[in-house]
Amino acid sequence: MKAVDIIIKKRDGAELTRDEIEFFITGLTRGDVPDYQVAAWAMAVYFRGMTPREMTDLTLAMARSGEMLDLSEAVRFAVDKHSTGGVGDKVTLVVEPAVAACGVPMGKMSGRGLGFSGGTIDKLESIPGIRTALTVSEFKRQLKEVGLVLVGQSADLAPADGKLYALRDVTGTVPSIPLIASSVMSKKIAAGAQAIVLDVKVGHGAFMTTLKDAIALAKAMVSIGRKAGRKVVAVISDMNQPLGHAVGNALELREALDTLRGGGPADFREHCLLIGGYLLQLAGKANTPAAARARLEACLADGSALAMFRKMVAAQGGDVRVVDEPERLPQASLVETVPAPRSGSLIEVNAREIGLAAVDLGAGRARKGDPLDYAVGLIIHHKVGDRVNKGEPLFTIHANDAGKLAAARTQVLAAHRFSPRRVKPLPLYYKIIKGR
Repeated sequence: MKAVDIIIKKRDGAELTRDEIEFFITGLTRGDVPDYQVAAWAMAVYFRGMTPREMTDLTLAMARSGEMLDLSEAVRFAVDKHSTGGVGDKVTLVVEPAVAACGVPMGKMSGRGLGFSGGTIDKLESIPGIRTALTVSEFKRQLKEVGLVLVGQSADLAPADGKLYALRDVTGTVPSIPLIASSVMSKKIAAGAQAIVLDVKVGHGAFMTTLKDAIALAKAMVSIGRKAGRKVVAVISDMNQPLGHAVGNALELREALDTLRGGGPADFREHCLLIGGYLLQLAGKANTPAAARARLEACLADGSALAMFRKMVAAQGGDVRVVDEPERLPQASLVETVPAPRSGSLIEVNAREIGLAAVDLGAGRARKGDPLDYAVGLIIHHKVGDRVNKGEPLFTIHANDAGKLAAARTQVLAAHRFSPRRVKPLPLYYKIIKGR
């Protein structure tokens, strides 16, 4: 086979065979296929698309390009979740310990934030001393002994995906649904997942801004999972406004801890119960959504979910005192609450603009490798549909720089739009897609 023939075949709209895909991905991984040919192939896929069978073969080829974790020594059945990213998305920090407290061990490799979308590992690293880089043997041992482990993504898993993504990022092919779907699913399969719950965000603060594209991506990933022999459920959830109230690493961790104690914002808590409920059902720990919800609510109410989180922090070397004393987390030197400039119903709380403002404060990265300020961020007090009176607290800025605070004040004010009329709240989710 020749790489150029595979490029031409896909350019002309033909379906690639499994052997052709395997040959190309193997060549990419080894460096035998040069970057310019990989870029040409990615562009051909962008315009021509892929069949469900091609996407599955691509996913499995990328998963097999590196280490394939076998978690059977640690757990009987491995479940995992994935979010396509958003603003205020600290779901993993609540769902993983809650599900683990219900008797389903959870071992997850999560990513870091880039752009306006926050990363779970960055939020976890607000805890002084915590280790988020474990060896495979440490990962398996903690999963078996503690029942919960949360670490950064391993470079040894699906290395072909990392190489392909780096080229997609600079060639304008990131938005390709077949390439996004195979990227996500290859890492989940390589990490040993037998069942996966996908949280596909849609809206201003999401990668997928239209419901049509979000549904197409979710269906593609569910199809890949089904063809690869995995149980998969996808939830299409709203990301037009931040999830919960907190945006920023330590602030979001505090909100997650509050939720683990049985509190937390209503929309965030409900979202965690939905995602966690599907994880319990896929793992065979609940037969119905109501039964799954009841188990999760019980684990939040009796403190076992919080206790599980505490055990994980201790096992990974973090300062466990922050679990019960969140005030020990990094705190900003400047805190300002901004009042509503007028009365009315909120018609928009633009998640993207709020996420960008948090990045400018120092809570996120404009470029890979940028340092983070764990203390800074925003508390958004209201949701779309809320009636707000002039002078009432609208949002609170946590900053360590007066100039950045002033810029955030202007940007976040503009992200709030008012209407004199009553406005309907945004839905929590739009659609559930299940593998059959």
